[in-house]
Amino acid sequence: MSTKKILLILVAVLVLVGIVVGTILHGQANVTKVSTSKAVHQDLVSIVNGTGQIKPKTYVNIGATAFGRITHLYVKEGDHVKAGATLATVENVQPQATVTAQQATIASSRTDITSYIAAEKTAEANIAQGKADLEQKRLDFGRAESLYDEKLIAKQDFDAKKAAYDMAVATLAQRQAALAQSQAQTESQRGHMNQAVASQRANYDALDKTVSRAPFDGLVTNVPVREGETVVVGIQNAGGSTIMTLADMSVITAEVKVDETDIVNVALNQPADVAVDALPGRIFKGHVTEVGDQALLRTTGLSTTQSTTGTEEAKDFKVVVTLDQASDDLRPGLSATAKITTAHKPNALTIPIQALVQRDPTIEKALAANAGKSGVVSASTSNAPNRKPQPVQGVYVLQTDHKKRRAIFVPVTTGVTGATDIEVLSGLKEGDEIVTGRYRILRTLKSGTVVKVDNTVEAASDTDKS
Repeated sequence: MSTKKILLILVAVLVLVGIVVGTILHGQANVTKVSTSKAVHQDLVSIVNGTGQIKPKTYVNIGATAFGRITHLYVKEGDHVKAGATLATVENVQPQATVTAQQATIASSRTDITSYIAAEKTAEANIAQGKADLEQKRLDFGRAESLYDEKLIAKQDFDAKKAAYDMAVATLAQRQAALAQSQAQTESQRGHMNQAVASQRANYDALDKTVSRAPFDGLVTNVPVREGETVVVGIQNAGGSTIMTLADMSVITAEVKVDETDIVNVALNQPADVAVDALPGRIFKGHVTEVGDQALLRTTGLSTTQSTTGTEEAKDFKVVVTLDQASDDLRPGLSATAKITTAHKPNALTIPIQALVQRDPTIEKALAANAGKSGVVSASTSNAPNRKPQPVQGVYVLQTDHKKRRAIFVPVTTGVTGATDIEVLSGLKEGDEIVTGRYRILRTLKSGTVVKVDNTVEAASDTDKS
């Protein structure tokens, strides 16, 4: 074979190869590249996030209960105190003097009572003597009366005995009256002493109010005053001076704000993981103990019932998460983030969230049935503008048709939503391959479209363009 013929054969082969390659490339150019994933069974957890701060469940502002100058502060911020411990004292010269004076008054009353009781004893002795004397005079008068009846004594002697008897009766009555008077004086003095004792209790209370004590075991979180400053007691609508703030750190909460779109999924006793910005890498377990009923404006923090403006803006709801275990490392006011587990579905059929689209199932069904027949598809969908679209959510499932892979729209019903996946209740089965992207392709994808799977990572430039 000559060289010329060999060259002609090689040229023919190259032309043929070029035609085949060109045909293949031309066919692939009309194929849409998509990324895919499969419906799989896995444990699905739905989480709601909220940001806020650490707060003790119980805290009190120790206010001034007496007017005066602070003479001593026994604690500082950050100190742990026990219930009943002295926190601060206010000058107490006048209350102490009042207590001392009242103590003298009570002592004097007790002395007077002792004196009156002695007088009662004397009066009782006089009564006993009067009764004995009266008995003696009664006997003498009885004998004199018998002798006088028998004419054995003179009337003068009889009258003397009678007068002596009457005198003894009067003397006894007088002494009984004196006893009653002494008893009345004693009771009166007892009343005065009881009144003084009651006044002393008020004086002791006023003196005790010059000393501030811890109502419970806790942590001193704020001391806004210094020794030597004068504090006042609150009256009516005017607040008094706050000496310090005491927090019970045995029960700690994270008070967070949850977006209004998520609050419907939050319920009491749901578990939560709390992360504190100041303690990176540590997670505190807790559970929801309070879900707010009032919406809070995000810009002002006021509830919608307190706001006087009518502007529509984003709203949050307060949620309180109580930590299962307290920690000495936690301080009130630390920034915290709570991840609340609102649902947990084990072995749920799931797909990536981005695979969900909203489509009109009637149009998509017509497109899938007439795939590749543009004229028929156009005719079947020409009446679409004449009716109101009824979009439903669904996914595009890959199906093989005459060695071509097509994306077919399938409506689905969903359940629990996780961070990146969502539960499918109906419409799919495990192993179904679905279209998950690219977003710019999925946004305009139609049923029956011929696709090619390309799960390579999209370049950054491509992503930016989309």
